[in-house]
Amino acid sequence: KNSIKALEKELVTCSLQGREKTALKRRQIFQIPGGKDLETKVIVVLGKAGMGKSILVQKICQEWSNGEFSQFEFVFWFDFKQISLPEKRYSLKDLLLEFFVKPQEGSKEIFDYILQNPAKVLLVFDGFDGLHDHENYPRCSTSQPEKDMHTIKELLSGLIQKKILNGCTLLLTARPKDKVYQYVSKVDKTIEIVGFSPQQRELYITKYFEGLPYCDNALKLIKDCEYLFSHCYSPVMCRFVCFLCETVLEMGDKSLPSTLTAVFLKFIQHKISMEKDATAMENQKNLATLARIAWCLGEKHRSAMKSDLPSKEVKEFALKYGFFLPFAFPKHSDTGQEEFGSTFSDFVLQNFLGAIHLMLAEEMKDKSLTKYLSFPSKKKKPYNWLDLVPRFLAGLLFFQDDPYFCSLSNEDVKQSIKKQKTYLKYIGRLQINDFCPEKLLELLHCIYETQSNDLFQHVTLNLKPDLSFLGVVLTPPDVHVLHSVLKRSRKEFSLDLRNSYIDTQGLRDLVGLKNVASFRASLSDTVGLWESLVQTKDYKLLKASTEKFVLDPFKAKTMKDVSDLSDLVEMQEKMISCVQDASGCSSYGIPAIRNLRKLEFALGPVCGLQGFLKLVEILAAFPSLRHLDLDALSENGIGDEGAKSLSEVFPTLTSLEILNLSQNKITDVGAEKLATALPSLSSLKTLSLYNNSICDFGAENLAKVLPEMASLRVLDIQYNKITGVGAQQLTDSLRKCPHIKTLVMWNPTIPYGVLEHLQQLDSRISV
Repeated sequence: KNSIKALEKELVTCSLQGREKTALKRRQIFQIPGGKDLETKVIVVLGKAGMGKSILVQKICQEWSNGEFSQFEFVFWFDFKQISLPEKRYSLKDLLLEFFVKPQEGSKEIFDYILQNPAKVLLVFDGFDGLHDHENYPRCSTSQPEKDMHTIKELLSGLIQKKILNGCTLLLTARPKDKVYQYVSKVDKTIEIVGFSPQQRELYITKYFEGLPYCDNALKLIKDCEYLFSHCYSPVMCRFVCFLCETVLEMGDKSLPSTLTAVFLKFIQHKISMEKDATAMENQKNLATLARIAWCLGEKHRSAMKSDLPSKEVKEFALKYGFFLPFAFPKHSDTGQEEFGSTFSDFVLQNFLGAIHLMLAEEMKDKSLTKYLSFPSKKKKPYNWLDLVPRFLAGLLFFQDDPYFCSLSNEDVKQSIKKQKTYLKYIGRLQINDFCPEKLLELLHCIYETQSNDLFQHVTLNLKPDLSFLGVVLTPPDVHVLHSVLKRSRKEFSLDLRNSYIDTQGLRDLVGLKNVASFRASLSDTVGLWESLVQTKDYKLLKASTEKFVLDPFKAKTMKDVSDLSDLVEMQEKMISCVQDASGCSSYGIPAIRNLRKLEFALGPVCGLQGFLKLVEILAAFPSLRHLDLDALSENGIGDEGAKSLSEVFPTLTSLEILNLSQNKITDVGAEKLATALPSLSSLKTLSLYNNSICDFGAENLAKVLPEMASLRVLDIQYNKITGVGAQQLTDSLRKCPHIKTLVMWNPTIPYGVLEHLQQLDSRISV
């Protein structure tokens, strides 16, 4: 059972690698091609904290109330932190018609209608990561799952397992790092919110300061602080930075803090230090209490608490300055009494307060702090759910000169320096070369928060020259810290940025570094970069980036891959025509296209022929192509039509040495077309037609042209439908071909005695 679960998780993870970055309208969220109407549909919306997942689902609810999404007669929206406390138990009816909305009359009839028409019901669970305080996900095994009382985990399990309200639509929101698929064995659709583009960031900032006298100054101030501007890709952080900028401008300052740690410290200082001395001291005590609560809740993977805050003063302080927000828990079905709780207003703020607690707590000695960082051994998991704590902790350790922080910590200078030294030693012992991409990025963020030249130098000296971020989403802040570290190094680097969803500006910044000698990136991202460089007439960077770009080897696994490759070839033609007269820009095109040597094609049977016919149209653009591989586990099935199309471009493939057409449903018709054109492949050394449907007629045609193929060394035609007749013809032809070293010819349709006899006649025949 565990191995099956692991396989399901792996399959889902692999499918996520095929994600496409595209704008998606809200009405498209519920469109699932090939979905079964009678089964529960599970849709997951991923996004980091503050990316707008909650706003999205609230907008869906609002639009539904205005007549959109008419396929649903009922929409129920739940905030997970309000309903996921372990001691709470509900029946489905309680959850839908007591907590969410209580009809004035007819509850039984409404609930019966819901049970009879599940396809008309949308259930939204916002913040699915609230389940992560439990290792195992329970099974729902009761006889009357709709009526019995369950924890929310059991209830959601029943919904996902289709034991409760089978046929409804589930919309879950979660963070990308959360193991949603550990709990959801089948996801019908996954959507990830990637945040604001640079243009959208500027628009948001402009709108925020619209009508204020310092509107233009605010935008310039934020953009000049590139690190903070990169964080504005997150809507919540963008609003936070705007608030801070507004405060700074009102105070007459002309610069923003350079790190997130400094930003949040300044934010808290502004919030609670504008009071009289006595009140300020009381506020510092209250802040320490909130910091402890932030950490304790984080250890339980929670941001909300049912019990009240420790004292009236702490509660008033938390609510007054916006650290906490109140909310209502579901009414108890028996008593009808409403219970209230509190939640941190912002996940990033909870992280920062958690780091403050680790710095202030007396029991936290210098050596014990290192266990809360995100760089454990391979066998250990990161310590805490509050994944930004290590960054803030690193920043606070190197923030000892700030008078406000010193007043908070009440720590002597010697103790502070001792903690710094412990951290430096800890970083010095890390085997950075062994880090996975995610772990390396986390380290770079921590180092950046310290702004320590010693740590920057240590990291740059220990970075390996080949850095791969293949399949790792690179956010604008990730790109900024990576860029900051690389530009400090004297080494040359090779970057693999494929499937990283890096934005055009980030790709431009990294590729523009002089010590980035080569890079790989998704073709659509690369073409987008070059189009922007042509548009801005930055021909110097255009020339440099085309020379650094690496394409070889290339594997096409989707129709998009083929389309992107076609766009790349088209881009070369545009560049030649647009910039051939520009100073300093060569007109010979893109070196990566000219130097492509190996091309693999693995689209599978559904799109195999369609994709291959499109690929054939551009094969002539790769003059150095030596290896064309169409053998895929899922079988492309290009058939005779694909073989015919390929044979027509053979004369242009003068460098081709290896052609693998195995498992492609080619029959005698296709073999005849191939045989006619094969002699034009003047460099071909290996030809594989393994596991097709070639019979004696196809073998006869191949036998006729073998003597003309002077460069051929290996022919693999095993597992076809050739009989002893075709085998004899190939053997006779082989006698005229001293240049051929191996003929692999075993076929189930050739009698074994015949094949053994032919092998005795010519030892080059392999069985």
